[in-house]
Amino acid sequence: MTSLFDPLDLGATRTANRVFMAPLTRMRATAPGDVPNDLMRDYYLQRAGAGLVISEGTQISPEGKGYADTPGIHSAEQVAGWRSITDAVHAAGGLMAAQLWHTGRVGHESLHDGALPVSASALEFRNRTSLKDEDGNVVRANCPTPRALETDELPRLVDDYRRSARNARDAGFDLVEVHAAHGYLLHQFLAEGSNQRTDGYGGSLENRARLLLEVVDAIIDEVGADRVGVRISPIGSFNGLDSDDDGEGGLFVARALAERGIAFVHLSEPDWAGGPSLDDHFRSQLREAFPGVIVGAGNYDLAKAQRLLAAGLVDAAAFGRSFIANPDLPARLEAGLPLNAPVLETFYGGGHEGYTDYPALADA
Repeated sequence: MTSLFDPLDLGATRTANRVFMAPLTRMRATAPGDVPNDLMRDYYLQRAGAGLVISEGTQISPEGKGYADTPGIHSAEQVAGWRSITDAVHAAGGLMAAQLWHTGRVGHESLHDGALPVSASALEFRNRTSLKDEDGNVVRANCPTPRALETDELPRLVDDYRRSARNARDAGFDLVEVHAAHGYLLHQFLAEGSNQRTDGYGGSLENRARLLLEVVDAIIDEVGADRVGVRISPIGSFNGLDSDDDGEGGLFVARALAERGIAFVHLSEPDWAGGPSLDDHFRSQLREAFPGVIVGAGNYDLAKAQRLLAAGLVDAAAFGRSFIANPDLPARLEAGLPLNAPVLETFYGGGHEGYTDYPALADA
């Protein structure tokens, strides 16, 4: 029987195990400039034993930023900062993917010199984002009603994704993951509740998925399909978006991605955000739609991961909070050893505390 600790062929790469590190927003990039730094390098290096380290959400452009002190991948300084991180992870024998991110309407005008965040449609919604006050403390602020992107702006947006994929390659990343989940921009176009457009990017499911697939095609053209993954969250409630189509949008996208032969689909499940556990009926539908590598994420432990792996419903599992608190998580899981508990108060912002100071077994 396949084990969580067996290697996995993942597009152009081969992972040492199937315990992946999920993308985790930590808000520790250097400002101004949103530049990855040495503290972030140490954090990712500690977790290089993951089969694949997926970076925190990394904005593709200044417009794509929705939270304070999150890193970008659109400037030369940012690319150089990421290069120091990927070099360190590679030297430790690890692999790393860059998660390409545009938050869309989840943002704040103070992050954009007073300009409104953008979205598929200019619809009011109730959500908050995380900013920093003048003392550097994390504060929550209401998101404003966004500005709708004009149709003639969308080619520029696709080019932003293309350029960010090129930058990720230059920064030494092994793969890229397109963030099309959790109520961020590409999900805002895909979901009927946030997309009321009347052009070729609104209305039918095919139209609403068009921007995402144009983005994926541009990135494939840049780095190759075997180095591309896409994260989706078709079931659940995220950032003011509730799934209202029983996951059909996600299945439509999965079928289209299967035709393109991408490296993996990353399924974010609703239980990590307090929603119900995903049932196996939808998992089976997703497996039928996408026969390639499926990475599951959402409140996973070893037992859940091994059950779904044995059933053929996932091929790898991405762990989030447990990877925050356990830099050597794969080794602990394989040996059946206890896990450190994460400290929620240090998740967002700050320095090394709650970031690089969790003990590994070797330290103990």
